[in-house]
Amino acid sequence: MSAWGRSAGWSAALAAALVAVVVASAAIGPVRIPPIEVVKAVLNAVVVPAGVETTPQWVGPLMLPSVDLAYRSPFAFPVNGVHEQIVVGVRLPRILMAALVGFALAAAGTVMQGFFRNPMADPSIIGVSSGAAVGAVAFIVFPVALSATLTLPVVGAVDLALSHGAGVSLFAFVGALVAAFGVYAIATRHGRTPVATLLLAGVAVQTFLGAVISYLQLQAGESLRRIVAWLMGHLSGAAWSDVAVTAVVVPPLFGVLLVYARDLNVMLLGEEEARGLGIAVERTKRILLGAAALITAAGVAFAGVIGFVGLIVPHMLRLVVGPDHRVLLPSAALAGGSFLVAADTIARAGSTELPVGIVTAAVGAPFFIYLLMTREVHEL
Repeated sequence: MSAWGRSAGWSAALAAALVAVVVASAAIGPVRIPPIEVVKAVLNAVVVPAGVETTPQWVGPLMLPSVDLAYRSPFAFPVNGVHEQIVVGVRLPRILMAALVGFALAAAGTVMQGFFRNPMADPSIIGVSSGAAVGAVAFIVFPVALSATLTLPVVGAVDLALSHGAGVSLFAFVGALVAAFGVYAIATRHGRTPVATLLLAGVAVQTFLGAVISYLQLQAGESLRRIVAWLMGHLSGAAWSDVAVTAVVVPPLFGVLLVYARDLNVMLLGEEEARGLGIAVERTKRILLGAAALITAAGVAFAGVIGFVGLIVPHMLRLVVGPDHRVLLPSAALAGGSFLVAADTIARAGSTELPVGIVTAAVGAPFFIYLLMTREVHEL
């Protein structure tokens, strides 16, 4: 079977597993809901365009028709109203955010392990997580008013404002990108970026940013609890707007990574061999690093620092599906989504909700130690 055929087969199986995990997760909570009720509630929430509606609307001194699409659900299953509200309004946004973040972190971890030819690499190796932490913590400690009034022709004054949570996410995203591209700039000389130099630059920047985070925690005062919660990873505040933003960013970036999966395979042979086979090595490295940094930043911006997803999931899937990134990349990404959804379900299933980062570390670290003790680790 061809690599793309194997990729389609594994992706279909893991996508089905992800759907099953999502349904099971939505059924678990203080109010237990039968899985069939979950499926019906989700289907009832699906809407499709059903026509066009026009309503008169004043725009300045003129009355103009406003054209809107009308939507309706093709399903009308009988579902308990309270159950439907719990599933669609409360649990599903958090579950889908967990799936997207796990998907992004596992995809980035797969690329980083292939890029550095080291199964111990993960998305934080180029400073993305540390940069996001500095941005988020800085905003929590020193919040700024993110609001403005924009005057548009005809429409008039429009108020633009970000909530505190959106401000934390924005600063985390910017901090992640600044750190990642800062590491790349430090490691690049005369248009070339040696992998060893990039790794050392990432370690140095992470150490420096760790010191910055420690200093900000000393200045936090009453905000320290919120900082610690963010640093341990969280999904409790996920809303549909967060899911929409993440869903717009993550799939296109994953598509970029998948396009370069074959080039990443060739680069496993070494940079000189890759150049001899016609790969534009430096250009490919820039694209892979940029896309991996962006997809990681999109995840940690809303969910905080969640460890072990980008490390353990690609390592596990490599043992199952092999090292070909055309198969490994989509398989690991889908498995990462399932892993984080399951971890978040465990985090919120007890009497006291835990940060999801604690669960991923508690599950991932022992399993990873087991793998290290039972299998010999080589460079990829």
